[in-house]
Amino acid sequence: MSDRAARVPASGTVHWVGAGLSTGTGLARVCDTADRVRLWHRTEDRAADALARLGLTGRAEPRAFTLPALTAELAPGDIVVSMLPAPEHAGILAACIREQAHFGCSSYVSDAVLEQVPAATAAGLVVLTEAGLDPGIDHLFAHCLVGRAREAIGDDTAASYSLTSYCGGVPAIPNSFRYRFSWAPAGVLNALRAPARYLKDGAETVAERPWEVTQRHVVDGETFEVYPNRDSVPFVEQYGLPAAWKPQTFVRGTLRLEGWLRAWDAVFEELKAGDDARIAALAGELAAAYPTTDTDRDRVVLAVSLDVRGGEGRSWSGSYLLDLVGDKEESAMARCVSRPLALGVRHILDGSLSAGLNRAAETAARSEEWLRELALEGLEFTLRVDQ
Repeated sequence: MSDRAARVPASGTVHWVGAGLSTGTGLARVCDTADRVRLWHRTEDRAADALARLGLTGRAEPRAFTLPALTAELAPGDIVVSMLPAPEHAGILAACIREQAHFGCSSYVSDAVLEQVPAATAAGLVVLTEAGLDPGIDHLFAHCLVGRAREAIGDDTAASYSLTSYCGGVPAIPNSFRYRFSWAPAGVLNALRAPARYLKDGAETVAERPWEVTQRHVVDGETFEVYPNRDSVPFVEQYGLPAAWKPQTFVRGTLRLEGWLRAWDAVFEELKAGDDARIAALAGELAAAYPTTDTDRDRVVLAVSLDVRGGEGRSWSGSYLLDLVGDKEESAMARCVSRPLALGVRHILDGSLSAGLNRAAETAARSEEWLRELALEGLEFTLRVDQ
């Protein structure tokens, strides 16, 4: 019996857990497609306030979140969407497996989540991950570029390539700090403390302090600053790049406004010397010094490029650019994270995702479909191809 045949049918009820900075009109899209939606937040009043802010009062039921409270309301075939910090996903997924509910999030697949995938698959449950902006739309862009390049160059043709994928949330109107917090400051700081592994000049490279390898990067005529983050190397295989093609550059990283490196010099000094307690305190200080308000606007820039150079003059270059500014309705970050996730929820509801681990992007063909659907939902981006 196939995973799809064994899959637990969706009940039509969606539990959206968390209403922080990344929850936007994607939740409204879920309300449009699901039979019943419950929004879980720190308190029932906060959940109700979030629904009012999003114009969804009466379209979703507010709930006060605790894991036992959520578990008590789960029924077979329900879908749980976790917008909580990534370390909390594993506990929620475990509850989903016990109660036969599907699970979705926008985060990277953690080891703690991956360990539970076999049990979820055996139970006929969908585990949807990496279905936001970064990770999410960046994967869609990369898969599509690789698929188009493979058609043009051929899998067996000896070639070299460079793939760069840079994403960042920045202030729409540059400020002195050259940044606008679109997710928890503690998460931003701890991401900077993590080493980055990537490919440069055909060799694996590790940056213990990623900001120390920041470089200028021009996107559509505008200069930004970029640096690598996390571990880029596994995505060579995940993106389906042919073995006959040799990487010169392969890096997935973060994009910042020009001048960011200098503006953050004092922060970097703290990151070099501070322990966990000091960094946690610094996160609070930065949140107070640079608050996110209802009047300022954010901007999301995601630029993914692939250049392939083969023999006999065969070459291919392509790039995707998403450049979006937030508005009164929602931030650009909330739109770019929540809408792809809502699309994934829709595919769980309609049965088109099979049991087991799913990412927003698995193949070039599927990525093209997701991008078409996101474009119809008003998420704008551009594709440029040179052959």
